[in-house]
Amino acid sequence: MSSAAPAPGAPDGRPSVPVPVPPGGHPLRVDPARRQGSQATSSASPGAAAAASGHLPVVDETSAGGLVVERHVSGHRAAVILRRNRAGRLEMCLPKGHLEGRETPEEAAVREIREETGIVGTIRGTLGVIDYWFSGEDRRVHKVVHHFLLRSEGGTITAAGDPDGEAEDACWVPLTELPERLAYPNEQRLAAAAMQTLSRSPELVE
Repeated sequence: MSSAAPAPGAPDGRPSVPVPVPPGGHPLRVDPARRQGSQATSSASPGAAAAASGHLPVVDETSAGGLVVERHVSGHRAAVILRRNRAGRLEMCLPKGHLEGRETPEEAAVREIREETGIVGTIRGTLGVIDYWFSGEDRRVHKVVHHFLLRSEGGTITAAGDPDGEAEDACWVPLTELPERLAYPNEQRLAAAAMQTLSRSPELVE
């Protein structure tokens, strides 16, 4: 789970290009347009002077996660998490988190999804990359989040294994409902791309 919380609305609050799916329905990696978040400063903080001068240090962060999908009698469904935003409201989002050590994005996605949802998955394709900026009192963060399509291999849906305790709950949601129920527009587009991909290549998760 990410240790640096994005500014309100990130990553979803910033406009991005739709996630395309090419003819044939194979997952496609894309890089939405980069947008810089608003800069937060405080005269009482150590980074206030740097923030005011526009010389905040830049930190690169990479995370990974995505959609782990299983075939259900009612159709495809995906494991998602519920967590509270800065305003204290519960929001539905895709499981994801920082790469650890020498992990690849694929390895991190599998681990983060297992920790946050209890579901073990295998990578079946790349959905897209969300790329954005946000600023704090003492740094500017360039965040890149890799999203993958995974097939569920088993497990019990639960957020109890989240080591950071940020996920309050995990649940299965019909894939067709995700574009409306996910809190973040960029993640809604990724879910829509997954639906298109699986409509053409359902064997990816069977």
